[in-house]
Amino acid sequence: MSTNEKQYKSTLQLPSTSFPMKANLPQREPEWLKAWNEERLYERIRAKSAPSDKRFVLHDGPPYANGHIHMGHAFNKILKDIIVKYKTMQGFDAPYVPGWDCHGLPIELALFKELGKRKEEVDQVPFRKKARQYAEKYISIQREEFIRLGVFGDWEKPYLTMASGYQAKIAASFLALLEAGYIEQRLKPVPWCYDCETALAEAELEYEDKTSPSVYVGFKAANQDFSFLVWTTTPWTLPGNVALAVHPDLEYVFLETDRGRFCFAQPLVDLVSSKLGFKKILKTGSEKGKNLVGAKAKHPFLDRTSQVVSADFVSSTDGTGIVHIAPGHGEEDYVVGLKYKLEQPSPVDEKGRFTKEFPRFEGMNVFKANGGIIALLKDKEVLFHEEPFQHQYPFCWRCKNPIIFRATRQWFLKVDHEHLRRKLKESIEHKIKFTPDWGKKRIGSMIETRPDWCLSRQRYWGVPIPVIRCASESCGKILARESKDKIISTIAHDGADAWFERRAADFLPEGFVCSCGSNRFTKESDIIDVWFDSGVSHQAVLKGDQALAYPASLYLEGSDQHRGWFQTALITGVALDDQVPFESVLTHGFVVDGEGKKMSKSRGNVVSPQEVMKDFGADVLRLWVAASDYQFDVRMSREILSQTVEGYRRIRNTFRFLLGNLHDFDYESDKIPFGEITAMDRWALGKCLFLVRSVSGYYDDYLFHYMYRAVQEYLVVDLSSFYLDVLKDRLYTAAKTSVKRRSAQTALFYILRNLVKILAPILPFTCDEVWRSYKIQAGVKSVHEVQWPGDYPELRDASLLKDWEDLFAVRDAVNRKLEERREAKEIGSSLEARLELSTPEPELERLLKRYEGDLREILIVSQVEVKKGVTGSSVAVSLPSDRRQRELGILIERARGTKCERCWNYSERVGASCDHPTLCERCVEAVGA
Repeated sequence: MSTNEKQYKSTLQLPSTSFPMKANLPQREPEWLKAWNEERLYERIRAKSAPSDKRFVLHDGPPYANGHIHMGHAFNKILKDIIVKYKTMQGFDAPYVPGWDCHGLPIELALFKELGKRKEEVDQVPFRKKARQYAEKYISIQREEFIRLGVFGDWEKPYLTMASGYQAKIAASFLALLEAGYIEQRLKPVPWCYDCETALAEAELEYEDKTSPSVYVGFKAANQDFSFLVWTTTPWTLPGNVALAVHPDLEYVFLETDRGRFCFAQPLVDLVSSKLGFKKILKTGSEKGKNLVGAKAKHPFLDRTSQVVSADFVSSTDGTGIVHIAPGHGEEDYVVGLKYKLEQPSPVDEKGRFTKEFPRFEGMNVFKANGGIIALLKDKEVLFHEEPFQHQYPFCWRCKNPIIFRATRQWFLKVDHEHLRRKLKESIEHKIKFTPDWGKKRIGSMIETRPDWCLSRQRYWGVPIPVIRCASESCGKILARESKDKIISTIAHDGADAWFERRAADFLPEGFVCSCGSNRFTKESDIIDVWFDSGVSHQAVLKGDQALAYPASLYLEGSDQHRGWFQTALITGVALDDQVPFESVLTHGFVVDGEGKKMSKSRGNVVSPQEVMKDFGADVLRLWVAASDYQFDVRMSREILSQTVEGYRRIRNTFRFLLGNLHDFDYESDKIPFGEITAMDRWALGKCLFLVRSVSGYYDDYLFHYMYRAVQEYLVVDLSSFYLDVLKDRLYTAAKTSVKRRSAQTALFYILRNLVKILAPILPFTCDEVWRSYKIQAGVKSVHEVQWPGDYPELRDASLLKDWEDLFAVRDAVNRKLEERREAKEIGSSLEARLELSTPEPELERLLKRYEGDLREILIVSQVEVKKGVTGSSVAVSLPSDRRQRELGILIERARGTKCERCWNYSERVGASCDHPTLCERCVEAVGA
């Protein structure tokens, strides 16, 4: 570097900013959290909230207060936070009250494991107190982990399903539904987990492949010489058999074979004959299924008669077309049993063992007894074929063991009472917006076929079934109306533990006597399904807080909640209030590993949010969430995160460039009116305005991955590859206070302000760091307190944007020619080139003439001249404005004059100034200014 160059370097307006290139997010984000907490930032945001007539309430689906948060939790909470932050900036009153689901099996089982005891080994009341402490511990842990993600909310006052006020709302909701006839107790087969020793709801079942013993069994027809041939994959349910179901419209054949005489469905003759290995077959007759109804058959090994009944669910494509019916062990069987008034034997206890009602296998687990039952069938000579059969089977969601269906007395919410199912379907079809839209069909089909909701659980940790009965054997009346007020007020004041600590009479008016004359009472010992707890959060939270709204604007959870929380909230909302509790539902897929496989500790493919934040920071994790198409399962791996890091660096480096070149710009005193800024700067602002409009639409539609792509494209294509590159000459070399430089800085200021705002919901830490690194808006300390970017109609210049699209086509053609010269070693830097652009096309010539003064800057060359006709190499240029090919002449020669030591452009006027003999005319003016 010459002495003159050193001298002139100090006259350049080089970037300067305290905003570091290296983010150090893992170290700096906790500092931001501390500052936000000390400043009471969330309280300030809420204090500035809009009037309640512009309210947006995203109601938090409560996670279980058990264990540390996993990546699915983080993904869900970040999505929610992005939406709430955006809505707040949009001017909505958007409170966010986080919640926790505190009761139920996850906590019970974890605590039993911690205590090293089983359910029957602990006293309920002391155990409940330990369960509460356990839940409180993990609420505290998870709260800090969610806050670490940068999630804003009322963390000091979350809703907890174990809070006494919430528990009282659960009890009140149950009693209201009981009085309205929606809830009843009855004997019915329910999904039962014998390991957890409780009934399960449909939402608590997970279906997996299971290999079961498949058997073909003969039921000897009463007083006739043939057997009804039955196929089953659950031999253990045969002790509960009381009937055989046929399809009324199927044809059933009577066959004489080398293995005996049988009756089964005509369409299955070939399949059954092959399975059973018949060598000789003679058809002796046939009957429609409906004509077989009422026939009797002998149970294969019990002294019991099974009657033939009709059922439309009998299949003609597998099995034998005759289904063994055990009303105590299946939903469809139960319905058939009701129709034909069949008994419901269910000789299985809560541990999944046969009872004394089936003494031969008393005390044996039903699945382990399959082998013994098959041996018994062989011994009775009624087993005609046996083979393994793989099928989808329900497993307990918590302990991962296969479940059984077992008839017990349970409390049910009747889905068809008062046309509830029809109302639910109508609500889904007409009153709820689903994102993605296929969610409507999914939940609709589930509601169409869902059974009654089993509400009772045989567990310790939860809200009790709040039912008091008369203890007289001749009465047994449910005293709901008489006990309701006392139950609700007691639980509200003392919590649900009071139910297990006090007598039944304590929940009735003092001195109360039943209408039958009895003064003895009993209370239920079961607890309510925890899905009911969270399902009635609209009653306990939305209706109970004036700062919130009922219905909520949005419920947002994983796609598994179509059969979980979305359903339970919808069912209870419509049943209690004839009201859909949410206006919109958004669902996201599951987080899987980089290969699309489920994350699990056994596979060693788990990526935890804690690990990601430790290595990369929460903002990188949040950017990954925003960049993901959540409508499908979302992949996560360190390789994927490294791509996200590159996207983050691009954003950060752009912020740093903008801040660095605004270090000497004061918006109030230095801004240039829109009408006076350069055409290029107007174009840049127009593109930024277009980005804001696009991004706003993507936020509104929850299409965050589109928003991410739009921002990245803007940063790469519009800013990095062009505008910021060509602007450096003006920013660095023009006079500090010149109109052209201030014009550029005015554009950069608006770009910075818009970018930091539209990215703030996604990158709360980084954007607040940017905001506080430069005075963007006087009197506003945090970016999270500002409004969404406004519109500037005066910058909506369609003709200008069209011109610049055409200029970019010209620029691309020129750059290709410059690159050819560079490869031929004829020029080095493009500043060594002089261009003559020519065209016989009038429209193109007018465009080039109109922007002739800007072309040197646009093309980053030292000189440009526009001429008529065609000189130099002729190329065809397709202009986006009309998609027509235009002829363009490009003549490239070495730049004329001498290289300026300050700006490195070539000029024939370098040396014209005696004071600055090595500078061009522009730099002489800038240095002298």
